Amino acid sequence: MKTFIASLLLLILPEVIDIPTPLIINDKVPVQGKVIDAETQQELPGATVLVKETKERKGTDTDGEFLFFLEPGNYTLEVHFVGFRKLSKQIEVPEEGVKNLILVLQQEVFGLEEVVVTGVGAGTQTTKLGFSVAKVEGNSGSPAYYDNFSSEEYDTISENTFKWATKTPLSTFSIDVDGASYSNVRRMIMDGQLPVNDAVRVEELINYFNYDYENPKGEHPFSVNTEVGKAPWNPDHQLVQIGIQGEMIEADNLPPSNLIFLLDVSGSMSSDDKLPLLKKGFKLLTNQLREEDYVSIVVYAGSSGLVLPPTSGANKEAILEALNKLNAGGSTAGAAGIRQAYQVAKEHFKKDGNNRVILATDGDFNVGVSSNDKLVELIEEKREEGIFLSVLGFGSGNLKDSKMEQIANNGNGNYYYIDNLLEAKKVLVSEMGGTLHTIAKDVKIQVEFNPQNVKAYRLIGYENRLLADEDFNNDEKDAGELGAGHTVTALYEIIPHGVHIDTSLSDIDPLKYQTPNDPVNNYSSELMTVKLRYKNPDGNKSHLLSQVIKISDSTELSDNLKFAASVASFGMLLRDSKFKGESTFDMVLELAKQSKGIDENGYRAEFINIVELADLLYDGKASN
Repeated sequence: MKTFIASLLLLILPEVIDIPTPLIINDKVPVQGKVIDAETQQELPGATVLVKETKERKGTDTDGEFLFFLEPGNYTLEVHFVGFRKLSKQIEVPEEGVKNLILVLQQEVFGLEEVVVTGVGAGTQTTKLGFSVAKVEGNSGSPAYYDNFSSEEYDTISENTFKWATKTPLSTFSIDVDGASYSNVRRMIMDGQLPVNDAVRVEELINYFNYDYENPKGEHPFSVNTEVGKAPWNPDHQLVQIGIQGEMIEADNLPPSNLIFLLDVSGSMSSDDKLPLLKKGFKLLTNQLREEDYVSIVVYAGSSGLVLPPTSGANKEAILEALNKLNAGGSTAGAAGIRQAYQVAKEHFKKDGNNRVILATDGDFNVGVSSNDKLVELIEEKREEGIFLSVLGFGSGNLKDSKMEQIANNGNGNYYYIDNLLEAKKVLVSEMGGTLHTIAKDVKIQVEFNPQNVKAYRLIGYENRLLADEDFNNDEKDAGELGAGHTVTALYEIIPHGVHIDTSLSDIDPLKYQTPNDPVNNYSSELMTVKLRYKNPDGNKSHLLSQVIKISDSTELSDNLKFAASVASFGMLLRDSKFKGESTFDMVLELAKQSKGIDENGYRAEFINIVELADLLYDGKASN
């Protein structure tokens, strides 16, 4: 009886008495602290704190604070921040953890030169970084650069300029739902660095977020939503939003999947933000699989190999065990791995199913066929057989962003960058339907501008998705894919008649003899006509949609357009774009806060924090 009463007391006592206990996660205890400036005693947001023994690293938040969970023991913390001396500090972590640890950094005056080598390959220019570039204001007022050695590669972006509607009335491009640029930029900013210009693809920043568009109705798998308002960075200009909303499909109603996890286990993948994070992310995906879904695992390093034959999602233990056994080592025979993955996918092809290779890598293919052209040829050949390719990028320092984006684009798939476990959850769990299931392929947009009402226009972003006008009606021309539930947003900046245009913002001078025609067939109220073409995932013939956008004198922006404008303005600031107009970080923050909306997953709130941190890295002033 006494034993029973004692046991009962143990059960009810915590509900009656508040007994403080340390937070413990898997035998790990919290280590919480703050990084401050020795001279000013102010917090330092964006500093990087590294635990040498575990190789974990965190960026300090807007209050200069960081939090790790470590097993009790002795550790060495290293702190890096732009313009400060590196700090190395020994700490002891007791069983109750560490609170209020203060790490003090000493300022250091230094000047570094940018090291950027531009090479030409696969028909495009690629920026190869000798440094991850962080632009901050030095003593002379000129940019300084953060000494963080890197061999990351990004395709060079030449921003779209204003086009005269009388000369170039058509604008044609492929959709893009990739979100890699945003999460990569976030990683750089959280590490206390501002991104190099070519890492910032403005359309991918915009399309990282979902927007409240109407769900599709009728025969087409997506809806088209449009809006016209004032451009916040230039009130004399107008901003046009074209928004696509893909149909929602519940996970249980998705077609069965034939998934091949193609995993890079080469030596370059050994750091914590690469293979260990990759394994955690794919475990999240594995837990979402159904009995009718099948997974194979192909790995590659010095050579490639099948480590898990096709296995039902009902046998999660076998899939997880295969993931747990993966270790990094060797060089990177990426092309051989891709070939083997496609072969496995073909042998177990599911008719009317989702046949997809998911490549997870840092993109550093350095053995075998490594040129972009050869890889693209291989991937284009296989997509015609109904096997799509999606790419997940991992890690920093040698990220081959340009190569991964290109092979995903040509593989009828998407490119994502996974910088943390929450991003892995977003891509592989929360948005699994859109990531894995294509509802429309080869989606193209063509806009015809009415020169009676439009003097000039500029497509914001999509520089590497532009198409020739004749490609719109050419069903042989590849374009982007739309996944279930995905949204796609494109913005045009419009200059109406009567508004002066700076000729430095256009490719050509104003035309002398061309003037707008007289209104024809009562089209004088029309601003532009938007046309879209798409194919069904297994189809070869495209379907056409068309929608007219009328002129508008509206000065109010919906939350959709306001938030998209905020993100676009942020991207232009990061790129130091000549088109940024009156953009400021304060303006970006005001627009984002006004249009944050419900924000169930907190992505927009995180964006606001990223903007605040970027503003601090610029010391409160972007170059104008």
